[in-house]
Amino acid sequence: MHERDRHADPGLIGGRMTHLCVPIFVTKLDKARREIAAALAAGADLIELRIDKIDDDSLVKTLSGENPGRTILTRRSKSEGGFHEGGSGISAARDFAYIDIELAAVLSDRMVLGRTSPDKVILSTHDLRAKPANLDELVKKANALPAGVNKIVWQAQSILENLDALKLLKNSKRPTIALCMGEVGLISRVLAKKFGAFLTFASLDAESATAPGQITIADLKNLYRWDAIKSTTKVFGVVAHPVRHSMSPAIHNAAFADIGFDGVYLPMLVEPDYDSFKSFMDGFLRFDGMDLSGLSVTIPHKENALRYLKETGSEIEELGERIGAINTISIERSGKLSGKNTDYAAILESITGKLGVGRDGLQGLRVAVLGAGGTGRAAVAGLTHYGANVIIWNRSGERAKALAEEFEASVMSLDELCREECDVFINATSVGMYPKVEENPLGGREMPVSAKTLVFDTIYNPMKTRLLIQAEAAGAKTIGGVEMFVRQAAAQFETWTNQPAPLAIMRRVISDRLDG
Repeated sequence: MHERDRHADPGLIGGRMTHLCVPIFVTKLDKARREIAAALAAGADLIELRIDKIDDDSLVKTLSGENPGRTILTRRSKSEGGFHEGGSGISAARDFAYIDIELAAVLSDRMVLGRTSPDKVILSTHDLRAKPANLDELVKKANALPAGVNKIVWQAQSILENLDALKLLKNSKRPTIALCMGEVGLISRVLAKKFGAFLTFASLDAESATAPGQITIADLKNLYRWDAIKSTTKVFGVVAHPVRHSMSPAIHNAAFADIGFDGVYLPMLVEPDYDSFKSFMDGFLRFDGMDLSGLSVTIPHKENALRYLKETGSEIEELGERIGAINTISIERSGKLSGKNTDYAAILESITGKLGVGRDGLQGLRVAVLGAGGTGRAAVAGLTHYGANVIIWNRSGERAKALAEEFEASVMSLDELCREECDVFINATSVGMYPKVEENPLGGREMPVSAKTLVFDTIYNPMKTRLLIQAEAAGAKTIGGVEMFVRQAAAQFETWTNQPAPLAIMRRVISDRLDG
């Protein structure tokens, strides 16, 4: 009996078990044995033996015989992203679980299927350029052939194509693998289990990936909580462009795991323009079974998020709307949306926590804010709201002047600012961020600080910027960007889960990743 026909139990989704498969390229027996052992030890259910680099079937028989029922044999052709000059046919081998045969080869010669029991056949098709225009037709052709599993994979150009892959899983008539390659396709790989795919692939390590966008088994299981994903799992994510190096998935997924929350948090790469953001929101919100429940929104989409919420008549936090940027969207089961800005609160809490005062203690403080972008606006809005006397510097003087007029602050040149002693200095620019860690937003100027001065750099990578090193040398108190990052994420977490955020866990995770 096939996996998808078993009665449901806690390990099955909709009566279907989703396997975790690690592919390895077979070239030498000893190397293959080591990699198979490592993959199984890491938690793989199946091993795909990619044998398109060899023609030694005796080696294939040895490996499948040593791992009975755990191997998929694949000889991928060059036309579908492999290395084999001919088709994908493989002579019969003993003790394998499945054999991958390309649909194109079968359509050319039905005899290719004759060597293998149909229930062991994975009928596969791969498009390395884009989503096939005849996707539905390919599925119909595969369903008409005797096989155990359908596999359809393509190079995704848009985040919305993940929905096409997940739709194939939802509507499948037989066990199905449907994956998008490339960075935007990560969603289809992780959520394969939520939607009952036959399997998903994960590489043994970053260097051994067999397809673009394939993530490691360690990341899939530890970072993206593979073992905890169910059909009921709520989906969260960070919407950004670029998004590859975001720390948000690591801290939110670790926090979900710490409190046993049924959620998974994913990176979501969305093109910078508003139409792309709107299409993403509309598509993911309407997709049945997605359970999209919350989004972190960052560069360049904070203004897009505010516009979208306004156009849909959603609830918007007053100060967030005044700042002109939303970084947190909450989605109720009914579909109701709400948005707020947790950056300003994180900035205020970081400062008041270090100074040992409440927000009313900000009244009358002289605060210099370097930068008039999104983070600068959040700082200026929050601080002036609580009565601080804010001075703004920005590379673009006109932008600084406009921000000052909007929030009743003042403007100074950098030279003037460095002659004035303030209670708090805040760097809200990106100067000094990795990889340009030697840069300082003050240039070669000295900072007018004393032991009473607090210097706050909102950059979190590196954890200790050149500005903070200079401030500490002058005897000032300092706050690094990790504190702000954790606090804004914690506010999002509590908004979505209605539970206290595990701050210690979140701080440890980001510190460990930055140290690494």
